[in-house]
Parts: sequence; C-alpha cells; structure tokens
Amino acid sequence: MKTDKYIKNYINGVLVPAASGEYLDNYNPSTGEVYSHIPDSDEEDVQQAYEAAERAFPEWSTMGVNKRFRILQRIADIIEQNMEAFAQAETMDNGKSINLSRTVDIPRAQSNIRFFATAVLHFSSESHFMEHPQSINYTLRRPIGVVGCISPWNLPLYLFTWKIAPALATGNCVVAKPSEVTPMTAYLLSKACKEAGLPAGVLNIVHGLGGKAGRAIVGHPKIKAISFTGGTNTGREIASIAAPMFKKMSLELGGKNPNIIFADCDFDKMMIGTLRSSFTNNGQVCLCGSRILVERSIYDKFIEELVKRTQFLKIGDPHSDVTDMGALVSEPHLNKILKYIEIAKSEGGEIQCGGTRIQFEGKLAGGYYMKPAVITNLDMNCRTNQEEIFGPVVTVMPFDTEEEALALANNVEYGLAATVWTKDIQKANRMATKLESGIVWINCFLLRDLRTPFGGMKSSGVGREGGLEALRFFTEPKNVCVKY
Repeated sequence: MKTDKYIKNYINGVLVPAASGEYLDNYNPSTGEVYSHIPDSDEEDVQQAYEAAERAFPEWSTMGVNKRFRILQRIADIIEQNMEAFAQAETMDNGKSINLSRTVDIPRAQSNIRFFATAVLHFSSESHFMEHPQSINYTLRRPIGVVGCISPWNLPLYLFTWKIAPALATGNCVVAKPSEVTPMTAYLLSKACKEAGLPAGVLNIVHGLGGKAGRAIVGHPKIKAISFTGGTNTGREIASIAAPMFKKMSLELGGKNPNIIFADCDFDKMMIGTLRSSFTNNGQVCLCGSRILVERSIYDKFIEELVKRTQFLKIGDPHSDVTDMGALVSEPHLNKILKYIEIAKSEGGEIQCGGTRIQFEGKLAGGYYMKPAVITNLDMNCRTNQEEIFGPVVTVMPFDTEEEALALANNVEYGLAATVWTKDIQKANRMATKLESGIVWINCFLLRDLRTPFGGMKSSGVGREGGLEALRFFTEPKNVCVKY
C-alpha cells in the first residue's frame, strides 16, 4: 500500500478530488518541505458525503452485527498486513519517531477496529420486570444515522479509528474529517476500506481545513451527532454550533495534567514513567503529565535526575530506529511552544534544560526540532502552569503535604488525566478519589484498557469514549413497555 502525492477524498466508496479542485500543501515536519497535497474541501464535499452516507444507512444499519463484524475485521487485517507502510506514512506526516508509529499508533489503530467490531457482538440491552401490573420494560438501542467524526493531528490514525470504529460497529454511517496537518494514514485507510469491501457510503472521509470542511460537518442540519477530539477553544466553538441544533456531542479536549510524585515511590520506576509521561510524542499527547509535583524531600534529587535523563534523549530523524524524539508537527506549533518558553522566563521560570530550537544540517535543516524543556521556580497560577502548551515542556514544583499536592493538582481549568507515584496504596486511593480528573494512573502511565471509559472533567471535555460508553454514544435508547 503506497502513499500518493495527491491525496483524495473518499466519498461513496470512490477516491475523488475536492469539488473545487483546489488543494492544500502537506508538509513533512522532519524536513519542512511540502511532500503531498490534500483536497481543500468545503460544504459541497460534505453534502456529497452526507448524501452517500444517507443512502448507505438503511442497508448498513440492518445488515446485522455479524456481517459488520466481518467487514471491520477485514479492514483491521489490511492495516495489520500493511503495518510498516502505515507506520512510515504516520511518521512522515506527523514527525514522531518511527518506533512510536510501529509500536503504538498503528497497532492501536487496528486494535481499535477489532475491539469495537467484537464489542458490539456482546452489546446487550436492559429489561425491567414490574409486578403490579405485570409488565416488562426493555431497552432497544438503535444507530443514530449519519454521524460526524473529527480527529486531531497528534495521534492521527489511532484517534481517527477510535471514533470511526464504534460508530460503524453500531450501524451508523460516518462523515469523517482527519486533521489537515496529518492526512496520509486516513487516506491509506480509505484504500483499506475499498480493499475490504466496505459498502459504498458507509464511511466517507473528507479532507480539508477545520474552518471549512470541519465547520460544514458540525453545522450540517442532518448529521445527528459529533465526536470531536482537539483543543478546548475549538470544542467551545463546536458546542456553540451543535448545541442549539440538539446534536449529540462527545468532546475530548485539552489537558494540563499533574504528575504527583511522593517520596515513598519506587524512584527508578517513577523516573522511567515520568520521562515517558513528559515527552512521549514530543509531549503532543493530551494525556502527558506537563505539571510535575514532587514531594520536597526528594525534589533536588528528582530535578537532577530528570534533567540528566532529558538531556540524554536522542532527537533527530524520526525515521531512524535510534531516535527518541523526532520533529514537532508543524512550524506554527513549534513557534507557539517557543513563545511559551519566553513567557515562562518572563514569569520568573528557570530553564533547567532545553527550550531551544535545534537546527540540523543536510536534509533535516528545515525540520521542526526542539530540545525538551524542564522549567522550575514558577508560581502555580502563572500562564505556563495554567495553559495547555502541548509540547516537550514540563514544569516542576515542590509540595510538602498530601493536601498541598491535591490543591496544586486541581488548580487548573482542565481535568483529563493524572498520575500518582507512591507505594502507599491508601494514599494513592485517597488521591484518586479527590483528584478532579477523568483518568488517574497509579504507578504507571498510559496503561490503557479499551473497555474503560475515557474522557475528562471541567474544560477537558464532555462525555466519555471507549468501551460501552462509545457504543452507547453512537446509539439511541428506546424504552418499550409491554403489559401482560
């Protein structure tokens, strides 16, 4: 399976250019060069995609879960058989290390499809027996219809399939938009769907800008639900459009996650986990622990060790097997992060390491590379500690008591994920109970079970994805009461 210079939309089972015939440039972050072009789609393309999905819905929704299961499994098989091609495309598009694409992004994408294809086979309804008068109530769950799925650039195929798979498994038809920054693996998914025999119109992939193609999906009067992952500000805008139209919404938004480290932790295991939670995918994961809170008695030791390990990370060509961190996703995003480094300095922050752009020579000369930054001496209410940076930047603050750690952890508008490191399980459970966070990891990071609910509190989103939560979101419950 090969990439193409001119990416196409996937509408009604056919690969087609945008109706306008216009294209957008797609950059390779590791070199800064344009390497492909994507359709600059608009309302006309979204309308064509909707009409195809609407035509496909009656047959797909009544096909039966076993047939849908077999088709989805074939799509997953094709991704697995072309794992290296998908991984190379993901790294080319996103700038992440090839090892991350091979071991996390693409394996998880095919696992998402397999999981939801299988889960829907066991998706049962509820019934309630009444004695006076004798009757039974049972719940029917039916697909919504045509739904919209919009995914971000940081985990392109991983999060694209995370939305599409449960929507299709439950019998919906989909109009989907991947990020315009990282479109290639969604394009390859189009080819996999064609090869697998997915009926025309069941899945439609429209490429283009969020302000045009994305807005057209959100505002379409007959697309009945929106599943979106991305920034909190964009989520607010989507809600302002979709809520008055009474669409179902699942919004997985930003995070400013605390990593809470107690002195009684397993220090070596904690350091391995913390380096991972700080800088996985260049910190471009909504779950990364960007605010590190350390018990004061081990604070100095922790800073010394974190700086040493951070400086040891190998940054370079993302296609190299020995690279730990590749390029950031785009030049505007790199410049945004570098601006936050200057903000941190103006707020009195001390840059312990990193925080500067790396200029390589040769083919990587135009790439978007940065040394990961560790920052100390910041107040908890400063912008650097309150706003989502979404890059290889962490701040470190000391605390003295459990209560202080909890106050620091909860002192942001976000509530997506948190990590707690301690050998005291009672303390860990106390923290987990009181943390304002949708996900709490204890002595681990990013250990995921696809059966569990995923999502955040406060400004980190609305609703939950994953497991039965996703199957419930993409279906409408109907109560039926039968009197004996």
